[in-house]
Amino acid sequence: MSTCSTVSQELDEPISGTAATARTWLLLEQPGPWGAKALTSSHLDPALGRALEAAAKGTDVRVALIRRPGRHADSGTPTTRHVYAAHTLPGNAWLHSATTCDPRQLLDLDFAALGRGDHSSFDTALDGRPHTGEPLALVCTNGKRDRCCALLGRPLAAELAASGVEGTWEVTHLGGHRFSPTLLVLPYGYAYGRAEAHAVKQVLHSVQEGRIVVEGCRGNSAWERPGQAAELAVRTATGEHAADALAVVRTEGVAPRWEVTVAHSDGRSWRVVVAQGASLPPRAESCGASVLGSPARMDVIAVRELTATTALAS
Repeated sequence: MSTCSTVSQELDEPISGTAATARTWLLLEQPGPWGAKALTSSHLDPALGRALEAAAKGTDVRVALIRRPGRHADSGTPTTRHVYAAHTLPGNAWLHSATTCDPRQLLDLDFAALGRGDHSSFDTALDGRPHTGEPLALVCTNGKRDRCCALLGRPLAAELAASGVEGTWEVTHLGGHRFSPTLLVLPYGYAYGRAEAHAVKQVLHSVQEGRIVVEGCRGNSAWERPGQAAELAVRTATGEHAADALAVVRTEGVAPRWEVTVAHSDGRSWRVVVAQGASLPPRAESCGASVLGSPARMDVIAVRELTATTALAS
């Protein structure tokens, strides 16, 4: 059976620079079925879903629903729901958790502050605390958005959960259906595509040690897509795996060409030239699409380490 994910893999479409963008993720447990726009088409009160969408708009916060892997018949409103907030900016990455019996409490959050990396309203409104368990492995399984997420994502989530990966959750939408199964790992916010269970376990083990696996990585959600590609290119060129070592400090230019400056915590920096191209030949970008398209791709043209003199001059 030909799907958007099989076509993408057969064409060896690059995945670097394709992650969803969000400085902060806000995750609410919601069992049961999800529609294509899960915040307003699930068993969550749609009025609350619309209010959460409005509150998050323009704040760098992305709200998503999560559920434990398994059957999704909703057996009734959960008495207690898990809630997570995670900020992904290097140097200030954190993951806090809480539980709530009333998801309307999320409207008491200061979304603008959350987007800036301030978790105080989360801790105050929800009695949130730093997450002390395993990293979160969020697998996109929303088949109502694209069947590949259900066909490939659900078996991956089930396999991870069955093998004892305690941080496994299904999540509503991570973008890039054609890279299914897709995965977001928190707290650091790196997304992965075409994920397999053994590789995910390696990613999670590395995250526990504060290290990032580059293979299969789509990018860090803290950065816009040119920055995602640039940061991964510097990691590849230098062999740097420490999670907080690199930051995108400047992006100049407009599509289809950017110059991105990536800085290391030790003072080094690099200028990375990124060009936007089109993935050919034209194909359906998702299984539900009726129009053929050529998905944008981020191609790294050059990586150049800057000297101190060059960095000062720029």
